[in-house]
Amino acid sequence: MGVGRPQTKKQKRTGRDVSIPDPPLRHRLIGLTGTNGSGKGEVASYLMKKGYAYVSLSDEIRENLRRRGKESTRDQLIAAGNALRRRCGADVLARRALEKVEGRTVIDSIRNAREIAFLRRQDDFILVAVDAPAGLRYARVQRRGRAESASTLEEFRAKEKEEMTGGRSGQQLRLCLHMADLTIVNDGTLKDLHRQIEERLL
Repeated sequence: MGVGRPQTKKQKRTGRDVSIPDPPLRHRLIGLTGTNGSGKGEVASYLMKKGYAYVSLSDEIRENLRRRGKESTRDQLIAAGNALRRRCGADVLARRALEKVEGRTVIDSIRNAREIAFLRRQDDFILVAVDAPAGLRYARVQRRGRAESASTLEEFRAKEKEEMTGGRSGQQLRLCLHMADLTIVNDGTLKDLHRQIEERLL
């Protein structure tokens, strides 16, 4: 998926409009990791408005499930992703996602240290972690209405604990958060989140 030219701003000068290019984007590849319901999707959407293309490691798993006629519930996504890593190497999802990258791109849903290691070998890559308090994230997850396999905050925390410390081919979310180059805490308004993105990434 290609990336178009950056948008331009118009400024009044001597009675006529003059097109002023936006400042160049700071990073070629922005990887996103983070906890469930933290707002990774909103970060990605904002970056796309700024000219980034988008690929998701989770979409690779969804396509695998679709071909097998299975539903993309959270449990199915975790199990299928872990199975793919065991069968094809722990960095397989990152390798497949990178095949779709043609320009400045957000790479979403990074959950394994080997995925990070592979992407760090690419030119101009930065890893961003997105996080927020568990209670706030659980409320967001409930509102978005996906098949989350957690009907209470306690179940939500338990499911997350499983994802934090997976083995070599599993989800290693705690390690990914620790390896991030910067962390965005999304516990305020959308305006607050967008301000952090502008100040720290663009």
